[in-house]
Amino acid sequence: MTTIDNDELPRATASTPTAPTLTGPTLTGPTLTGPTPSGLGTAQLTYPSTAVERGAAVTGPAVRRRRRRPGTGIPAALLAVDALAPVLALALLGSGEPDRVLWAACVILPVLVLLNSYGGLYRLRLAPSVLDEIPSLAARAAVAVSLALTLDRGLHGLWLAVVPVDLRLLVALVLCQLGLDVLGRGAAYALLRRHRRRRPRPTLIAGAGHIGQRIAAALLDHPEYGLRPVGFIDPEPLFLPVDSAVPVLGGPAVLDLAIPARGIRDVILTSGGADDAEVAQTMRTSSGHGCEVWFVPGFPEFGAFEYGNRRTVVGDHLWGFPCLRLGPTAMRRPSWAVKRAVDAGLAGLGLLLAAPILAACAIAVRVDGGPGVIFRQERIGLDGESFTVLKFRSLRPADEQESATRWNISQDQRMSAIGRFLRRTSLDELPQLWNVLRGEMSLVGPRPERPYFVTRFAQAYPQYRDRHRVPVGITGFAQVNGLRGDTSIEDRTRFDNYYIESWSLWQDVKILLRTISSVLQSDGS
Repeated sequence: MTTIDNDELPRATASTPTAPTLTGPTLTGPTLTGPTPSGLGTAQLTYPSTAVERGAAVTGPAVRRRRRRPGTGIPAALLAVDALAPVLALALLGSGEPDRVLWAACVILPVLVLLNSYGGLYRLRLAPSVLDEIPSLAARAAVAVSLALTLDRGLHGLWLAVVPVDLRLLVALVLCQLGLDVLGRGAAYALLRRHRRRRPRPTLIAGAGHIGQRIAAALLDHPEYGLRPVGFIDPEPLFLPVDSAVPVLGGPAVLDLAIPARGIRDVILTSGGADDAEVAQTMRTSSGHGCEVWFVPGFPEFGAFEYGNRRTVVGDHLWGFPCLRLGPTAMRRPSWAVKRAVDAGLAGLGLLLAAPILAACAIAVRVDGGPGVIFRQERIGLDGESFTVLKFRSLRPADEQESATRWNISQDQRMSAIGRFLRRTSLDELPQLWNVLRGEMSLVGPRPERPYFVTRFAQAYPQYRDRHRVPVGITGFAQVNGLRGDTSIEDRTRFDNYYIESWSLWQDVKILLRTISSVLQSDGS
């Protein structure tokens, strides 16, 4: 039967190297015993003895990054305009009954705001134009007003079915609301452009190539974008004019210091200035500091895609260059609070419902192996900080070093029948619901690893440390795709980072369903 993942000592049965052996200077410390994780050699490494050292090994400086929110003035102003426009339209064209006008407004407002939000009409743009938004505003206003009039007619006529609405009143309300909305948004955008000229935001440009230099020149010549370039991020610029007004600060490694020191609010990624790994590092570091991240591709056709039988322009533009704004990181989205609430609720409910099973497992472990029913082990979680993971003991390690550094015990003859059953059925994972309830873990997320192996993996695969941008989980995207035990660490890293960057609540639901299906259908291997 398949299991969720390796834990106190992983459950793999084979060791097939799939990646280069770890390179670099040989370090001192405890030698890895037993089979090694797939993709790593047998080089010795220093075992971190303090939380500060572990944090440095995983995430760089042991300082939590600032997670600033961008200015919310313009989205709030647009929201106020969209809320005021239908109220004024109803007041101007209403039937003189304040209660019905208020009731219609209570229907229109939430529907309109939800539709506009889903359509991206409250997002920060580099070149906002109310003329570009008129078709979307009109369509959404028509839907909201139609719903309000239909419900009003149905309720006051004591009909439950949908009934026709007055077409003339519908058109009049839509046009009146649209006109007020356009005027309000136009005024808001005029104020925005004025504010941007007076107070441009310090901006870094990733890539000092031809496109990056053109972008810097455009921003300096057109302050209405509100972005003031203060430096290039490029480890090896091929060409940069001697008299360039924008200096090259270095590679992505300088971002942790440059962003807070220079008050950076925006980072623009350009094509042709760095390889894929450097672009990914720049994007993740910038997002971790709360910056707005924009992407300017090297070919203009990237700014449009085919939808059905027509081409649809997406994103924004910066002086004719297509410019796409990358979405906020997972933990900065409002839906992340829902994830945490669901985690706490399901973990608490699971502990209550599984109480008889927990008691039975505890008794079985106690009778089989004596005291010490719960196995406690140090793991690395969010932002490289350590915590103690809980699980039922399936094998008593010989000493602390074996628990911390041995990779594989699947063939260990010391494991009893009870221990094998608990691991085969994943019942040994149930105490981790308490870690979820405490906020140390999530139901879904990258699986936590021991400090010794985190150090090894981070040195072999630089992007491994990016897994710690979100809380670790009981199960994860890599695990439901078969990456458990002695499988490629490089593949796990890629799956985990993809999960973080494409996170959604529905994705968590799918992973939980696939985990349950995998446990129920497992063949016991």
